[in-house]
Amino acid sequence: MYLRELTLLRSRIPDDSVYPFNIPAVRHLDTLNFSGSITFFVGENGSGKSTLLEAIAYQCGFHTAGGGRNNTYEVDAAHSALGDYLRLSWMPKVTSGFFLRAETFYQFASYLDRNPESLHSYGGKSLHRQSHGESFLSLFVHRFGGKALYLLDEPEAALSPARQLSLLRIMKNLEDRAQFIVATHSPILLGYPGAAILNFDDVPVAPIRYEDTAHYVLTRQFLENRDRLLHELFKDDEDEE
Repeated sequence: MYLRELTLLRSRIPDDSVYPFNIPAVRHLDTLNFSGSITFFVGENGSGKSTLLEAIAYQCGFHTAGGGRNNTYEVDAAHSALGDYLRLSWMPKVTSGFFLRAETFYQFASYLDRNPESLHSYGGKSLHRQSHGESFLSLFVHRFGGKALYLLDEPEAALSPARQLSLLRIMKNLEDRAQFIVATHSPILLGYPGAAILNFDDVPVAPIRYEDTAHYVLTRQFLENRDRLLHELFKDDEDEE
């Protein structure tokens, strides 16, 4: 574990009534502690988990549209609105790592194609010449390793359930020398043994048990009671007919 704590520098915020400072999880944030090598951010869309992860990437010097410290390319709206208002505490500080942002991964892959000398670090094959899921796994297998901090924003977006299990295996192999902070909706990824899960639906953000996350509860309800749940979900439409 390298990143120990982040602190919101509240005195610097010009106006906490505007985005992203008006997000409840941000508005009530003072400090956030990281207690292990694997931490998950969980919460509904708009809860602030990706916003905070992007701000951490900004403070680390990673490209906020995806990449490490040495990746430079232009993407609209890639600047972190929150990054200037965080302080990170390290023990020890690491400068290597990577920020995966699923929604701008296409632009990152295009950047690598324009800089083919970098492709050897990603398996030697254009990420655009692989399926979306294969390109993600190629990144994880070839780019991840050593003492580093890896920030993953919804990596499950391109991964089948089987590929999500492959990602868990990769994380396990690196657990002793790398730190992962992952924003996710995946109940499979959240099941990583011993991981810390921080719930952004709580105000302030607080740890939550895997079995108490909405993602686990809803997925279990669906798998165990699919017909009843779908009947309740579609009941109003059936009554109108």
